[in-house]
Amino acid sequence: MTSLARARVELISTILQTILNLGLTCLGLILVIFLGKETLHLADVLFTPNEQASKYLLIEGLVVYFLYFEFIALIVKYFQSGFHFPLRYFVYIGITAIVRLIIIDHKSPIDVLIYSAAILLLVITLWLCNSSRLRRE
Repeated sequence: MTSLARARVELISTILQTILNLGLTCLGLILVIFLGKETLHLADVLFTPNEQASKYLLIEGLVVYFLYFEFIALIVKYFQSGFHFPLRYFVYIGITAIVRLIIIDHKSPIDVLIYSAAILLLVITLWLCNSSRLRRE
């Protein structure tokens, strides 16, 4: 590879990295706004009269709140770790999303069992990623 071709590749790589960084920054700001909206929604649900439906809305809202928070943490960790997405954050987000799905859609016992098996698989994946042989951080 000639030095001119190498310089072009580095320029394109830098441009794409900058576009990704700007996009993730915008996404992070949007998620912070949605996190604020979810905080207001949780406060509204918390201070409504004590009904059975409001308890489910509160739990669902808390899980959605943690999803937003985990995505923001993932973006922050991306910038802190030198433009690298740690796999374990995606696993955390997957576990939280499946827990939310179980809370919302728990009519079929077979579906709940399958979702639980998926969570078990993600926890095993997390354990493997945090083992000493695969740990990068």
